[in-house]
Amino acid sequence: MPRIIGVDVPKEKRIEIALTYIYGIGNTRSGDILKEAGISPDKRAKDLDDQEVTAITRIIQDSYQVEGDLRRLQTGNIKRLMSIGTYRGLRHKKNLPARGQRTKTNSRTRKGPKKTIGAFKDKTARKAVSPS
Repeated sequence: MPRIIGVDVPKEKRIEIALTYIYGIGNTRSGDILKEAGISPDKRAKDLDDQEVTAITRIIQDSYQVEGDLRRLQTGNIKRLMSIGTYRGLRHKKNLPARGQRTKTNSRTRKGPKKTIGAFKDKTARKAVSPS
């Protein structure tokens, strides 16, 4: 299993797809990296030799921010938005969608499971509310 930038990429997949397991590299960037390194995208990750792995690693380190650096940059940007009090920052603080999505019916991923409202815990509260 080749290790690139501290990530074990799957050995049975094509190298073009295996590179996308690195945070910050998608299909397009993967193709660009392989083109620059002169490696066929159809090659399997297990078939790479040490020179090809070091070429891919060098290109990624020189040209792109990936993994920890990219995560740190993103969290820093979000913290900056929250500290200056922008609308997007407030949405991040409240753990709500920040890009204009509706929240009346959707956004369960951000808001968590639905909270039921209006259920009584004991019978005395129910008697006080009921008209009879």
